[in-house]
Amino acid sequence: MPESPEEHHESEQPLDEYELRLGAALRLAGDAYDADRHALVTGGTTRGRRMRMRRRAAVVAGAAGVALAGVSGALLVPWHGGSGPASAAASVGAAPRTAHATASPAPVTGAAMVRTLEKLLPKGTFAHVGSRGSDEEPTGFPYATVVYDDGKGAAGISVSLNRVVPGGTDARQAVTCPDKVAIPYDACTSRRLADGSVVMVFQGYEYPDRRVDTKRWTADLVTPTGQHVSVSEWNAAQEKDSPVTRSQPPLSAAQLTDFVAARAWRPLADAVPEDPHQAAEPAPESGGAPIVGTLAALLPKGVHVVTRSRKSEDDAGSYAYVVVDDGKGRSLVQINVQPDMSDVAGDLFGSGDETLADGTRVAQHQGPGDKGVAGVVMWTVDTLRTDGRRVVVSAFNSGTQHDAATRAAPALTMQQLRAIALSPQWLSAG
Repeated sequence: MPESPEEHHESEQPLDEYELRLGAALRLAGDAYDADRHALVTGGTTRGRRMRMRRRAAVVAGAAGVALAGVSGALLVPWHGGSGPASAAASVGAAPRTAHATASPAPVTGAAMVRTLEKLLPKGTFAHVGSRGSDEEPTGFPYATVVYDDGKGAAGISVSLNRVVPGGTDARQAVTCPDKVAIPYDACTSRRLADGSVVMVFQGYEYPDRRVDTKRWTADLVTPTGQHVSVSEWNAAQEKDSPVTRSQPPLSAAQLTDFVAARAWRPLADAVPEDPHQAAEPAPESGGAPIVGTLAALLPKGVHVVTRSRKSEDDAGSYAYVVVDDGKGRSLVQINVQPDMSDVAGDLFGSGDETLADGTRVAQHQGPGDKGVAGVVMWTVDTLRTDGRRVVVSAFNSGTQHDAATRAAPALTMQQLRAIALSPQWLSAG
């Protein structure tokens, strides 16, 4: 049976909770933004207790909310349902996961990861950078990184292995293309292979603001039994702080597909320890209607919606955006609705912030947007109700987080952002 390509999507963006995926996401976007203790402005998601714990850790650590929202293909990326890669990934979940649950395979060593990586690459020279086996701390997720030279210049190549719940949130997100409103890239495709696996190939940049020309191309494959293989390559010997050595990374999109889909990775992925918390993925905590519709309905008169995220921006329905234009240029407006956030109130609000008569806490911030993008500003109203529900709304004076300013100020005033964030409609949506 021939491979049947799925429809190409520049889909609504992500969140991977594992260390390697988290690191990859932060490498993709983290250096492009300034850290802010009022983090997770647009990116938090609430997929069960594990995601809440990581979200809270990010708040305490001061991870940039804009950075998290801007990570595409990974971290806090919005996703849509329906046809295409997301549904293809869901179909992957039809296969039972008996092979993983019934045995404890021998650990895979870091050396085995390096050997497999080098064996699958075209002829060239290698320098070993680093590796880890499945039985090593802190995570047990095996990876290998080498510097590879095919005669056209040195290039960093990294591969990591993981296991995800078939058909679950992580499986879908791993193979769904990011939204270009959040992440700039040249190309992204996602398709289902003949064996039921789904593979996404992403061709983008190490720095979303393109301040240097380091390209980062990735491929992610999820099998019907939940094996997740992820590979990244650069047109430099290292992903950051290394001069560009070639015009393109060494593997083409087709070669990346062959590499990530190689059968040699499958038994090695089986050595990743079972995560007991993944056995039964919880249902989304929020059952409200897609919040993008609520956001659009709350916009002031005279503001025209140019584009919007499809449905909800993640499986929990916690994030959405609209790009609006009031006749003076495009402006990105984002919202995050998060339940059960009372335990991080101290990290989000200070003594100088406002407390309303009903106990709702309100903080307002006006400052620069993305580091490296001249003239971009970000205005934010952050609210926390007494039941722990957080609603935070931000607006930019640009149509994306990573493009130059298109206007002097965001299309919405601080008072209008405040009215949206405090609307009672969020008590039943998102």
